[in-house]
Amino acid sequence: MSGSGGAAVSVSSALPAQEEGMTWWYRWLCRLSGVLGAVSCAISGLFSCITIHPLNIAAGVWMITNAFVLLLCEAPFCCPFIEFANAVAAKVDRLRSWQKAVFYCGMAVVPVVISLTLTTLLGNAIAFATGVLYGLSALGKKGDAISYARIQQQKQQADEEKLAGTLEGEL
Repeated sequence: MSGSGGAAVSVSSALPAQEEGMTWWYRWLCRLSGVLGAVSCAISGLFSCITIHPLNIAAGVWMITNAFVLLLCEAPFCCPFIEFANAVAAKVDRLRSWQKAVFYCGMAVVPVVISLTLTTLLGNAIAFATGVLYGLSALGKKGDAISYARIQQQKQQADEEKLAGTLEGEL
């Protein structure tokens, strides 16, 4: 009985991504982007901390924290000695794509606001791109050409009927 309850939890945690229409390869692209963003944030954060300017140090510490949070959310298997890693990842998986987009982009913008340097810009670019990818998935699929053409034809017919009605009214 407990085995079926565990299966229900894993299915319900995967529902939001499937409801939004994310394909499996796009979901893996977002995760890969998150891991690469974490690596770039960590490396750039270390370089930002090697200075005497306090704002650069603060931005570097924030970038290292971003790297840890990105790895914790996107790849909990990279944090095997942290007991709550899988629980955090499960909660993040239940978030909608737009919520992840706002969270990741917000995390990536803060170090740039603290200290606008090339290191912070380049280090947070991939983390910001992860948020953009999640944001694009929240927008949904592009419509197909047939339905778009049908809508345009209906609009054109409505415009022609209005024009014909105004011309008949003038005569």
